[in-house]
Amino acid sequence: MAKPQRPGASNGKKKGPTKGTGGLGRKALEGRGPTPKAEDRAWHPAGKRKAAAERYAASGGKGKPGTRQTSGGNPNRSARAKDNTTDTETVTGRNSVLEALRAKIPATAFYIAQRVEMDDRVKEMLSIATHRGIPVLEVTRQELDRMAGFDGVHQGVAVKVPPYEYAHPQDLLEQVIDNGEVPLFVALDGVTDPRNLGAIIRSTAAFGGHGIILPQRRSAGVNSAAWKTSAGAAARIPVALATNLTTQLKEFKKQGVFVLGLDGDGDVSLPDLQLADRPVVIVVGSEGKGLSRLVTETCDQIVSIPISAATESLNAGIATSVALYQVATVRALKK
Repeated sequence: MAKPQRPGASNGKKKGPTKGTGGLGRKALEGRGPTPKAEDRAWHPAGKRKAAAERYAASGGKGKPGTRQTSGGNPNRSARAKDNTTDTETVTGRNSVLEALRAKIPATAFYIAQRVEMDDRVKEMLSIATHRGIPVLEVTRQELDRMAGFDGVHQGVAVKVPPYEYAHPQDLLEQVIDNGEVPLFVALDGVTDPRNLGAIIRSTAAFGGHGIILPQRRSAGVNSAAWKTSAGAAARIPVALATNLTTQLKEFKKQGVFVLGLDGDGDVSLPDLQLADRPVVIVVGSEGKGLSRLVTETCDQIVSIPISAATESLNAGIATSVALYQVATVRALKK
């Protein structure tokens, strides 16, 4: 008599073909095959260079492989590299667009609203764009609203420009000295609002400054908002990036440039400043934290702007304008 089996137990008898793994076990042991060459991996630097070379060959050999063509020839060294050269900024507003076109920035497209009110600025924009072969595209105001973004004012025109090319601080200083001028720079320490940056660029241009110096980290950059607020001055005043702001200020000091920090608790009142006619860099801190400790220790003098007791502090852009005006006034009197 056969012994009864417990429920679920196999009787050891196989019926028909048994399903296998389909070779999965063997494939797992074999691995994924040889590692692709670096140039065949799209994310690898070598792969990007190969793709750039292929685009270069397809374009008929115009320009250098892996580089972006520009016009106007910017002699400044770029302090910030970008892998994606297709990024663009949209500059809006009649003054800003006109200044960008006048400065021969390599714009890729000029947009104009349908039935826009024509004035002398718009006519000049159209003339420059046509002469330089920049595509002129007529779009709806709704499309321009989208391009300008939230609270953007485009005044019926916009232009696409490549990412801003930052200068090197040392290049700016050497250029000013070579021109026989007395250096006047503005450095920003922790200013993260691009509209403040744009206002400071505009003030620097208005009062004879030679350039702006930004730290690479924790700082606003020259984007469309800064372009707009600068009213086109960003096309005339160079902006440089410093890897480390404190180190760069120390290098400037070695070359005879005095570092002046703006702070409400300064030891020197702005009207009493004796260094205005010397080579100077005015350092402006953020509205919340002010100047950082290391930057403060690097300054030759900490300068305060006399204001009414009813006002706690000044906006970074306004404080810079007041300081630049004082420096410009003293220099004009001593000429």
